[in-house]
Amino acid sequence: MTSKKVILTDKAPAPVGPYSQAIQAGNFLFVAGQIPANPETGEIIFGDIQAATKQVLENIKAILEAANYTLSDVVRCRVYLKDLEQFGKMNEIFAQYFVEDPPARVAFEARRLPKDVDVEISATAWKA
Repeated sequence: MTSKKVILTDKAPAPVGPYSQAIQAGNFLFVAGQIPANPETGEIIFGDIQAATKQVLENIKAILEAANYTLSDVVRCRVYLKDLEQFGKMNEIFAQYFVEDPPARVAFEARRLPKDVDVEISATAWKA
């Protein structure tokens, strides 16, 4: 039977509803969608897709590390953008975090995201 473990770290924004930052199930880690909120101040980044994307990926990185995973363990990401015209700028930052063997990814425009942010990203990681 596969074990299930809730992952929670104060180095990423706390959940604001009935969900976990991440769930580890066997060798998989499912990271909930992260928004560009600074975990220390609660401040949300608006109007700068690159700064927002960096904060989101830093939040994901912190959650991965709390579960003893790294960005290189990420096998899939889902990117939700308020405006798909921002894809190129988001992608420049994404590429800085996933340099070698980047994960499978889907990206699409979402009319409205939590707290009306510009970007939200979720991730699935796996390691042996």
